[in-house]
Amino acid sequence: MTEKYRKVAYYPGCALEGTGHAYHRSTKAVGKALGLDLVEVKNWNCCGAMEAKNVDSKLQTYLSARILSIAATEMGFDTVMSPCNGCYHNLKKAEYDLAHDPASVQVVEKLARKSGHEPYRSGSIESIHALDWIKEAIGEEGIRKRVTKSLAGIRIANYYGCLYTRPRHIFPEKDKDPGSESTTQPHFMDDILRWAGAEIVDFPLKTACCGGAHTLSDSDMSTKLVLNILEAAEMCGADVIATECPTCHSGLEMHQVRAEKRFGRKTAVTMLYFTQLLGIALGLSARELGVQENVSDARALLTAKGLA
Repeated sequence: MTEKYRKVAYYPGCALEGTGHAYHRSTKAVGKALGLDLVEVKNWNCCGAMEAKNVDSKLQTYLSARILSIAATEMGFDTVMSPCNGCYHNLKKAEYDLAHDPASVQVVEKLARKSGHEPYRSGSIESIHALDWIKEAIGEEGIRKRVTKSLAGIRIANYYGCLYTRPRHIFPEKDKDPGSESTTQPHFMDDILRWAGAEIVDFPLKTACCGGAHTLSDSDMSTKLVLNILEAAEMCGADVIATECPTCHSGLEMHQVRAEKRFGRKTAVTMLYFTQLLGIALGLSARELGVQENVSDARALLTAKGLA
């Protein structure tokens, strides 16, 4: 258990205020149920995950650095947490770039001066994912003793997506020891949901790409990549694919529908955010966790398993 993670700066990012709103809702609800305090980064901006990065990578570094600067210098936090893989990845990348690339430092300092805020200095704050936040702040014993409705009887394939662990060099805290997160076999989501009583299936595509970046330019490719993930989860016997990224989650849901219409291949596996599953185990209602907002309707499954 890490006391420093009990109160953190919270950076939801754009997706959690749009298609990933259920993740936003369930993250805050679980935090409250666990006695953790999220303070939203004030006046936050997009991290530059898509368009800005494609136009100018150093502009993207600045956009992420501004978030880090506000959280560290204006709000006085030593930790900023993001539930979105894209945001988490970009904050970590900005940290790495500012520690290793003088040209990025120059651009960030120049744009910060124009924008009227302190430029971010590498090492001023730690960026973590929602998985780190819950696992490190609460731990196994803390989660087990708070479970009021065990997830026993539900088989889960945990899907981490590709940006949670790649590229390895921007995640120096991973692969340190058996207790740290792994870039090749991530397990933090497995651990958390197992402690909540779920049966975790051995899922070989847990870090496979869902094709999120190609959804608009090559929808068929994205659908095929998602279909691989969905069919593999079903072959492993999973009832649910647990997600921890709003882009991945939306992609799995939308392309599941498209795969049936476009290629005639139907899958029945259901998608839920890991925070929704954990929240149910903590005794929160499906509505409190935004389950009704998901495209993939899990309510019948949850009812059948005695969890709703």
